[in-house]
Amino acid sequence: MLKKCSSKSLFITLIIFLSSFIYAQTSERDANPALSGSRTQLSRVPDKTDQPDKQISWNVELVGHIGGRCFTIFVQGNYAYLGEGPALRILDITNPADPQPMGYVVLSDFIFGLYVSGEYAYVSADEAGLRIINISNPYAPVEVGYYDTPGEARGVYGKGNYAYVADGKPGLWIINISNPSAPVEVGYYDTPYYSREVFVSGDYAYVADGKSGLRIINISNPSAPVEVGYYDTPGYAQEVYVSGNYAYVADGRSGLRIINISNPFTPVEVGYYDLLGCACGVYVKDDYAYVADGRSGLRIINISTPSAPIEVGYCDTPENAVGVYVSGNYAYVADMDAGIRVINVTNPSIASQASYYNIPTYVRDVVMNQNFACVADHYSGLRIIDVTDPFAPVDSGGCDTVGFSWGIYINGDYAYIADETSGLRVIDISNPSVPVEAGYYDTPSYARDVHGNRDCVCVADWESGLRIINTTNPSAPVEIGSYDTPGYAWGVYVNGNYVFVADWDSGLRIINISNPYAPVEAGFYDTPGHAVGVFVRGNYAYVADSSSGLRIIDISNPCAPVEVGYYDTPGYAREVYVSGDYAYVADGPSGLRIININNPYAPVEAGYYDTSGDAKGVCVSGDYIYVTDASHGLYILRFTDAIPTPTPTPTEDTYPNTY
Repeated sequence: MLKKCSSKSLFITLIIFLSSFIYAQTSERDANPALSGSRTQLSRVPDKTDQPDKQISWNVELVGHIGGRCFTIFVQGNYAYLGEGPALRILDITNPADPQPMGYVVLSDFIFGLYVSGEYAYVSADEAGLRIINISNPYAPVEVGYYDTPGEARGVYGKGNYAYVADGKPGLWIINISNPSAPVEVGYYDTPYYSREVFVSGDYAYVADGKSGLRIINISNPSAPVEVGYYDTPGYAQEVYVSGNYAYVADGRSGLRIINISNPFTPVEVGYYDLLGCACGVYVKDDYAYVADGRSGLRIINISTPSAPIEVGYCDTPENAVGVYVSGNYAYVADMDAGIRVINVTNPSIASQASYYNIPTYVRDVVMNQNFACVADHYSGLRIIDVTDPFAPVDSGGCDTVGFSWGIYINGDYAYIADETSGLRVIDISNPSVPVEAGYYDTPSYARDVHGNRDCVCVADWESGLRIINTTNPSAPVEIGSYDTPGYAWGVYVNGNYVFVADWDSGLRIINISNPYAPVEAGFYDTPGHAVGVFVRGNYAYVADSSSGLRIIDISNPCAPVEVGYYDTPGYAREVYVSGDYAYVADGPSGLRIININNPYAPVEAGYYDTSGDAKGVCVSGDYIYVTDASHGLYILRFTDAIPTPTPTPTEDTYPNTY
């Protein structure tokens, strides 16, 4: 994968600098499917008995899942276990040069850490706490138990009958896992800042505690853990690895810190190596520390002399290296926005990439093209997912765009990407395994969405309104017309001679493009919220109106559109797709909402599925619903419509109405 242009690199450098805090400090509220197997084997929706006030779904079932940001990886034998958004994914690495996806299980929240021992994987899943997965059948992992810790579970370490969870603000939690189906808390220690990771050695738990550095907890009595020593590292302690008399701390912008812990009551720093990026993860093997260093990839440090560590090799990864595990001659790197990279470290001084496992990592929009789901992957451009078997979706190929992908439209053999600062990108997808950019047009503002008709595509270009691009020659698209809407053009839909623009605080704008060289506004309707998505069918425009839910506008007279009905979804309506008698709404923190619009004057909710993250895009094809859920990946769902009596929609207290 090629590096981005300088502006994109600068932006992502800022992202990884903040990545230390995105999932930690922003959460510190008080601290300042396998390739084979049966359908029931491939995924399991966890029961929500630990959250009785929040029902996960009604009339909608989970079919498949793929993608999401990768923060952690663990290797045991011939298998690699990784966090793929909210899913625990198992890869067969018998041949490290060709990792193969096997089974997965979707949990109820994002996976930040995991530890594998024997037949179980212990997963730290943010607000869902500790989840215990039986992995005896790698094609069909299944959740068997959980303990909902009070904080936001970030790291986990398993030893004997106990799992030690770095639980964010509440500190270290110790869970008895002797009965995996009924884990129980036995003790905890409230660290001073925000516990991100934990490593257990002997009678001590070593906690990477963010701004409070390394904390050493005596756990000889698990029911009464007590801190015996600490070392306040200069940076933000992200992860710790203990080997012999030393603790190796990935300390964010302060690089690798080496702490002598031979006397745990008085730990002392003996050496450090100031890396180029942001040290997020560390693994020690033999005389080397392998550091996941954010935008600087994998760095290999010789630690044979702890007081004088020195870098001996590196391998740059495409995006943000945040986790690493070394097994045999390979380092497996969790590259947050680029999946897993397998690095050959037989000779650390000439480390090189041996293979990779690609997935969409931060998905914003999706459209269907026969048996492929084409995804606008914010950081990695276009990803094409083979959904021939929707229970086992597989990444087919991708094309990394220059900017940040927001919206996508398909016409024939071409995908058109609204690529924010890089305008419109045209991708040839005639070979789904090897899509390639054919042309582009750099719009003046921020391309947010794209939709087309005939030989033109229309781009919602934020401050610059509507841009009309002739794509007769896909290798040389050219702008032929524009209309500067009064608001911020966010969503767009083309229907005949009219373009419907979701124009943020200026509602729905209807533009006549019968003469595309001189488009003119025909009419508008100022919705009560912020219009961000629009879909047109027949005489109605369906507007995703952010905090004001779904609005239904009669457009039979485009010069005088009028609202006829609405449904105030519990979340933040971002996009809408209409099929049959239903409007499918990507509702932000409230996931997918399905609204019966048979009577547009009185729409009513008919089903929902609460995805684990922030639902941004939705598309329907045949029996399946495809929902993009930002850093939590692509969900494939099915509307069962099995329950005749409606279930009340959860209150806004249950589903916060936030953007």
